[in-house]
Amino acid sequence: MASSPDVTSSAEHTPDHPRPESPPPGAPDRRGRVRLRRAAVLAVPATVVVAGLAVLTAPGALGVQFAISGMPFVVTADKLEGDGFAQFGSLDHMIENSPNEGDTGGQVLVVTSVVKSGKLTNLCQSVDLGGVQLVLTAGDKGTKVAVENLAIDSDDITGDAAFNNIEIGRDASTFDKVDTRGLPGVYGQQADKVVINNLYQHNYAATAAVFKLPGLHMRFGGEGCPR
Repeated sequence: MASSPDVTSSAEHTPDHPRPESPPPGAPDRRGRVRLRRAAVLAVPATVVVAGLAVLTAPGALGVQFAISGMPFVVTADKLEGDGFAQFGSLDHMIENSPNEGDTGGQVLVVTSVVKSGKLTNLCQSVDLGGVQLVLTAGDKGTKVAVENLAIDSDDITGDAAFNNIEIGRDASTFDKVDTRGLPGVYGQQADKVVINNLYQHNYAATAAVFKLPGLHMRFGGEGCPR
């Protein structure tokens, strides 16, 4: 068994194990920035405007459990009809030193919207690939797009919205109208049903158990989905 001096010596910094360098004077404190973003999630209020323009936000837990690319994509639809709806806030994370992190520190504050079962009319999705748009369309020929257990992370949502039996300010860990829940003590909102006309979303991630796209068409073009 090594004596106490040997243990102390093995912990010293050597050329192979140099002492970590302190950040240069004036360098941003990334840990502080991350803490600030987490605090911001807990401070974002929820706002609901029914029969008018709606921007719905509420803080909570991660809805998408993968590293995002950091390239946003747009989704529009003439109409979203959903059974089982919830919203809460989240932080999406990019890989370390992502080329798309900019001044975000690799984190994006988002609103997670969850639809247990839904239909979308005239869906459009587009992503800017550096001046060229990749555009996907579906559900524009009489058969609607179908989704189940959809969770989508957005930083901008607009539309004309109406809800049935909405609960605002509910603890996000106690949701019972959807299968995705937030963390204990987190502000959330849920409803039995949601209808949003003229839907626009600026998104960073999405997951779905089922995503059926009748009439799917993918193409490159100069313009993305219209707002």
